[in-house]
Amino acid sequence: MATAARPVSTQTPNDLSAFWMPFTANRAFKKNPRMIARAKGLYYYTPEGKQVIDAAAGLWCVNAGHGHDRIVAAIQAQAAELDFAPTFQYAHPQAFTLATRIAELTPGDLNCVFFANSGSESVDTALKMALAYWKARGQGSKTRFIGRERGYHGVGFGGISVGGMVANRKQFGNMLSGVDHLPHTYNRAEQGFTKGQPAWGGHLAEELERLIQLHDASTIAAVIVEPMAGSTGVLPPPVGYLEKLRAICDRNDILLIFDEVITGFGRLGTPFASQRFNVIPDLFTFAKGVTSGTVPMGGVVARQFIHDAMMNGPEHLIEFFHGYTYSAHPLACAAALATLDVYRDEKLFENAKTLETVWADTLYAAIKGLPNVLDMRQIGLTCAIDLSSRPDAVGKRAFEAMEKGFHDNGIAIRISGETLAITPPLTLTTAHIDEITEKMVKTIKAVA
Repeated sequence: MATAARPVSTQTPNDLSAFWMPFTANRAFKKNPRMIARAKGLYYYTPEGKQVIDAAAGLWCVNAGHGHDRIVAAIQAQAAELDFAPTFQYAHPQAFTLATRIAELTPGDLNCVFFANSGSESVDTALKMALAYWKARGQGSKTRFIGRERGYHGVGFGGISVGGMVANRKQFGNMLSGVDHLPHTYNRAEQGFTKGQPAWGGHLAEELERLIQLHDASTIAAVIVEPMAGSTGVLPPPVGYLEKLRAICDRNDILLIFDEVITGFGRLGTPFASQRFNVIPDLFTFAKGVTSGTVPMGGVVARQFIHDAMMNGPEHLIEFFHGYTYSAHPLACAAALATLDVYRDEKLFENAKTLETVWADTLYAAIKGLPNVLDMRQIGLTCAIDLSSRPDAVGKRAFEAMEKGFHDNGIAIRISGETLAITPPLTLTTAHIDEITEKMVKTIKAVA
């Protein structure tokens, strides 16, 4: 006799000790858990049924909102039809269909899509592509990478090496050798309470010239930056900054990599940030929004010349010795194809662009001037709010805001140091903007 399916529990488990939680203050969490049992649209629900607005789109990823019926149905149907197929020497049709759909969204000759499973894997893939490209070109001395201070590129050893967030690096030794960093672009005195791109700071791209003089272009494979630094607290690029990086890389025969894991798929009102800023990189990474967070997926899009440089030698031999068991997993492809349909049919990228000004103006009018608010930054459907630290505990005020926001005010936000980040799903409405603003005001006042 068949055993009945075990119902999914929505209750808080009795024992929280076994799960070592990622990027979490584990001891504090387990004393006062922020538990989520289900989600729909812009809202989470606790095991007790309390509604919490998701002002962070999960982890910058649920761009189409939670539990979208079309995406759920696509995943269910795919699981029944083809649960897994390898993409090492074999393939399934959806992988090619999805690659074509993504390439249609990209600018220029960014035509070639390589699939991974996360942003971290995507970054390491892009770094390896850069190295392999120069090797194929007969310039194997180009092995150095230039990242940027306050950059976040995931948690693989490649990503933390080119990244520039101290807490993500300090425990893990020497990491990759031969990596240097540009200065970050944030200056509160010059850029305070900016909406969109700050006018000050474009000249900081010229620091790349100094690093090229120090190391020589013949040793540098690529420069990697986030078009908008996200995890460090929403740092929009200064006017002219990305354009200058592109020009310097072109003059010195260096690849430019954009990490679009956060900025991709409509966060800034365009399919990718490269289109918003009109700067085309040689490689860019994606993840998060490609499936609206439903099934893990990431990838790299390469310009045609990078792909073609490796297509040499006997045809039966592997050209690029890299990949993952779950690259282009059928369920992830089904989720991504349905997600792209939702973005197109519901015009969610356009919605993000339309609401950007209302989003910024409403938040700034209500929050600027509240106790302990030192600065705000915004671009697209993002916003960061810097709070002053308590004298005895750096980061404690923001941590308390996250706790009180969830438990007392029904809002989920992201924190980084003393920064509160709000980045809602692209299904946002003006009513949601008002709700998020009201709850953020209550939360900031509660930690005064």
